[in-house]
Amino acid sequence: MSNTTPREAALSILDQIDKNQSYSNLLLNHAINNFHLKGPDVGLLTELTYGTIQRKLTLDFYLAPFIKKKVEAWVRNLLRMSLYQMIYLDRVPERAAIHEAVEIAKKKGHKGIAGLVNGVLRSIQREGLPALDEIKDPIERVSIETSHPYWLVDRWVKQYGIDKTREMCQTNLLAPVQTARVNTLLTTRDEVLSKLEREGVEAQPSHIIPEGISITRGNIAHTEAYKQGLLTIQDESSMLVAYALNPEPGEHILDMCAAPGGKTSHIAQKMKNKGSIIALDLHPHKIKLVEENAARLGITTIKGQALDARKAQEHFDEESFDRVLVDAPCSGLGVLRRKPDIKYAKKEQDLHSLAAIQISLLESAARMLKPGGTLVYSTCTVDHAENNQTVKHFLKENNQMKLAPLSALPEPVQPLAEDVLQVFPQDFGGDGFFIACFKKEDTRTT
Repeated sequence: MSNTTPREAALSILDQIDKNQSYSNLLLNHAINNFHLKGPDVGLLTELTYGTIQRKLTLDFYLAPFIKKKVEAWVRNLLRMSLYQMIYLDRVPERAAIHEAVEIAKKKGHKGIAGLVNGVLRSIQREGLPALDEIKDPIERVSIETSHPYWLVDRWVKQYGIDKTREMCQTNLLAPVQTARVNTLLTTRDEVLSKLEREGVEAQPSHIIPEGISITRGNIAHTEAYKQGLLTIQDESSMLVAYALNPEPGEHILDMCAAPGGKTSHIAQKMKNKGSIIALDLHPHKIKLVEENAARLGITTIKGQALDARKAQEHFDEESFDRVLVDAPCSGLGVLRRKPDIKYAKKEQDLHSLAAIQISLLESAARMLKPGGTLVYSTCTVDHAENNQTVKHFLKENNQMKLAPLSALPEPVQPLAEDVLQVFPQDFGGDGFFIACFKKEDTRTT
């Protein structure tokens, strides 16, 4: 297995994604271990896999005039991957990309396929790429140019206009920056930055989150600082949720969809590890992740329970929690830079079925919340159906719940918040994210 090249491994991953709708990040980790890849080979495999998926529709547009007959799925993936190198990877010479493609075609197929692959790639090299500016439909142009399905671009254009949609789609093509949250229960940001520097990791303070850092070089998951629980990997947008909830030490909190536990541990951190947090998730193995994360960070206030949060009232007293977080299951359309396969796997009808789940979670949360308590709803998506429309529907059906101002958000984010907060990937480089805060009116007579 160890003689498998990064290109062969990448092709194997691309084929599995097509056949099984598997997640690229899981397949990538498996391939790195399975094929015993190290150092630069891991970097090339990651680049080829994510890059080819991320640019798939653009690559297909470029390939279309040069493929004269139906080809097998693996051959198309090989052509996509090879063309991706020729267009987007300056450090890979075109001749090397073509040579490697032909060798893989010989090994995996036969001489005829090798000839076809060679012919297509050399024709593109000779004749150049088709022009994107010949696409007259502006929605189709954004769709092909940024490799987002037409239905999705069309939908976002109706919600946000063509300019904002184009900017979001272009940002989704950029590699995400790894960010982390310093565990202020154990250390300070300056101490962590110094410690990481000594371990060969380059990092800088976040401009958005006081306890956030951005990693510019290196992988913090392999550092002693990480193992000692001094920090945890979390996106800056995701860190805004604990700010919105604004918990106090000693409170009783319910986190209804907690796994893998980044927001849960941030809430505990804000509570100075005093009080109690009930962390729910459907699956026991995911609750285990929450508990392992809490243990690494030295947090003792989190108690995990595998449970469908929509049935919380069967297990806990109603109106018994000071604050409730519903970080709801969603389409994930705000995290396309990290998980590019999502944009091809999702269908428009998925958004509406998710909205129904989100509403039922919010209604359960409202029952759990004490009068005068705070409920925060968050998603990692940018779509109205799961965000604004869900909030509107919830408020209409639950007249004791009122929107509350997001006044506890960090100052740099305040200008983005209106009644609710919709973060776009282009705003500060974080994930696309939505946050709404509600207060439960106290209707009891004194």
